Amino acid sequence: MKLLEGKVALITGAARGIGKAIALKMASEGASIAFTDLVIDENAQKTEQEIAQFGVKAKGYASNAASFEETEAVVAKIAQDFGRIDILVNNAGITKDGLMLRMTEAQWDAVINVNLKSAFNFIHACAPIMMKQRSGNIINMASVVGVHGNAGQCNYASSKAGLIALAKSIAQELGSRGIRANAIAPGFIITEMTAKIPEETREEWCKHIPLRRGGTPEDIANVATFLASDMSSYISGQVIQVDGGMNM
Repeated sequence: MKLLEGKVALITGAARGIGKAIALKMASEGASIAFTDLVIDENAQKTEQEIAQFGVKAKGYASNAASFEETEAVVAKIAQDFGRIDILVNNAGITKDGLMLRMTEAQWDAVINVNLKSAFNFIHACAPIMMKQRSGNIINMASVVGVHGNAGQCNYASSKAGLIALAKSIAQELGSRGIRANAIAPGFIITEMTAKIPEETREEWCKHIPLRRGGTPEDIANVATFLASDMSSYISGQVIQVDGGMNM
């Protein structure tokens, strides 16, 4: 039997990148996948088709994760379409980097709203469904910068630190209802975004990683799938750094 057979996973911001890798991995383990993105464009439709190739139900939904009202509506629609929600992966995120003294209020608000408020929105909407089921699994996609901070990313680091604290708090609040909550803190992961960084810079970063390489979206997807499965049934309120040993 597959690890997530019969489960329904809701993944935010999953049309591409790490979110897409998580969706594909969970689908390969038998989970039906509902995912959200700001728009369901041609790329998102292709992602939907790739997920469906695993023989599971797959559907993308257009929704602004930072909007409380839109989130309540899309979660209600997903619950209606899929019948249940077992796994929630709060993956939606953006960056608007800059030194704190030069950062605008708009840059701060945008990152906090998309990265952190969106997780509150989705947990708030999904928790009653999971509580009724007496089971559920929440995974917040944080970052090593949320653990250690990073110059030039005070908004991003703050949002990711908030996701860690949110997971720990929810684990305490909802544990008695059979709901687990954890956070994953990726390090340097090779994605479309990081691929644009000059090769010399990437090579320099890798020198400071004990494994001497960047991670892949699949590395993160494997950990997310483990946390979503019954193999981790006694793990809750934890933050797992997936960073090749970069931050010990």
